[in-house]
Amino acid sequence: MEHNMLTLDFWQDAVTYEGHTVPTGTLGFSALNIPKETISTLDKLCAPLNRFMGTLRAGMPEAELLPAARESAVQILDALVAIPPFSYLDRDFYAKGIEDAFTTEGIEDFQAYTLALMTGGLNAETTAQHRRGILLGRLTPVLAQLGFSLREYKKEMTAFAEKLNGSEVEQTPNGFAACFGEHFKSEQSGSWMDTTNISVQYVSAVLPGDETPRLVKRMHFVSFVGMLRADLFEGLCVGHAPRKCPICGRWFLTTNARHTKYCGGLAPGDKLGRTCRQIGNLRGREQRELADDHPLKLIYERRLNTINRSVSRGTLDRETAAAMKKLAKDKLLRAISNSEYAKGGYAQEMEQDALMAEAKKVQ
Repeated sequence: MEHNMLTLDFWQDAVTYEGHTVPTGTLGFSALNIPKETISTLDKLCAPLNRFMGTLRAGMPEAELLPAARESAVQILDALVAIPPFSYLDRDFYAKGIEDAFTTEGIEDFQAYTLALMTGGLNAETTAQHRRGILLGRLTPVLAQLGFSLREYKKEMTAFAEKLNGSEVEQTPNGFAACFGEHFKSEQSGSWMDTTNISVQYVSAVLPGDETPRLVKRMHFVSFVGMLRADLFEGLCVGHAPRKCPICGRWFLTTNARHTKYCGGLAPGDKLGRTCRQIGNLRGREQRELADDHPLKLIYERRLNTINRSVSRGTLDRETAAAMKKLAKDKLLRAISNSEYAKGGYAQEMEQDALMAEAKKVQ
């Protein structure tokens, strides 16, 4: 289990991935923090692999596309190991597999394996003989569709995570389940939420840093998005949930079912090098001392008034209004703790149109 890019072991409230054991939900929440710019970069790197994948799926892989596809796969791997949660991957191990699979021999093995599969001539011996071809057939679609998969994951899961952050959601497994049922209605879930091509086993395994065998649920996936989604949902089952830090705007994982507000990362723009949690501990007093006529609070109050008027006039629906109010509150709290933001983008982001556009993105 030290090297299996698309396999997770679940035991109690922990998940083991690539030889690392972390709280369940860690992989899923980490992917929420992947920037759009990084996904756009991955899209460009995926292009040569997609061209090669088209010929591979058609049963006529073109060898002249192989060098570009191999280089693309290596560059994607190099990008991934710098991005949590993919930073758990062993770069040297998988780079060797790519170099081994993306070869003319790998293409020949893939064709021979496909033929054996279609004609019923597949057995343990022939499977071992076509190892490179099998690896080529598995790695190509996983890496070629990575940019698209991550974009779809962030689009759906970020909207869900925002709802989990709502003050009306009870921070317990039961509360998360109720929120899940409300958000993922059966007729709206979409085909990418299906659990096809996922296999589950129960195995006795010794987890990293442990000496006692555990009966773990081992799940094998065919894509990263399926793996990330399963880890996030398994985390909710044991009371682990993603939460957005109002100071830095990044997602972190809560594991104790409490309303933990701030992450432990460094607060952006803080010249003293304090963490968001340290800044947050001071925020309560600062917020209580903030006068009603303080400019930051006046901007916030004016925006709430315009939102409420728009709702009463029927020009703004209540769901969007609620999302706008939450965003406005988050921005006020961020402005209180971050003077650079207060002097910079706070007022502009609190404009009615700006808030509405942002709220519609996260709905």
